[in-house]
Amino acid sequence: MAFALALGATRAGAATDPREIKAREDFAAGRFQDALDIFARLYAESLHPNYLRNIGRCYQKLGQPERAIDTFHDYLHKAKGIGADEKDEIEGYIKEMEDLKREREGAAQVPAPEAPAGAPAALPAVPEPAPSSSSAPQVVVVNTPSPPPAETPVYAKWWFWTLIGGAVAAGVAVAAAAGAFTRTQNAVCPSGFDCPR
Repeated sequence: MAFALALGATRAGAATDPREIKAREDFAAGRFQDALDIFARLYAESLHPNYLRNIGRCYQKLGQPERAIDTFHDYLHKAKGIGADEKDEIEGYIKEMEDLKREREGAAQVPAPEAPAGAPAALPAVPEPAPSSSSAPQVVVVNTPSPPPAETPVYAKWWFWTLIGGAVAAGVAVAAAAGAFTRTQNAVCPSGFDCPR
């Protein structure tokens, strides 16, 4: 009994929640995205299925059939004790959204009309020059886009050779530090004897 009273108090509190009133005002004024945002927050807080119905209506008015259909199905699944009239109403919304979805899919699949075989391709119109009083021939200049420049190969770029030169210089420096350029083995001393190491 305490649970039923708490549930009734929650529903009564939700009905007077100023956010819900604001969402209803937004919906009535055609600000469907604003109403959707508020109804989604209210549903996240309370998990009351009536908000799913309102969210579905917002998606319906926003012309988002897939989301509306999913939300209406969730509402029918989660709402308990809805009457036959309300169920018929929601199923009517679902049918309306399925029709809209099919209509959009059909419009996307209609190919553009093609030119008959053998017909020349349409070219952009070039304005005719204004008649002049001189008998000199008229020249019409048509700008055609130039092809993009060819990509320069990597080995022809300045930074490539800078990296190669730097690597060679680093290798020589490492070899010099390791003593690769100093010969101390069997070095001949000025006195003719082998010098100690």
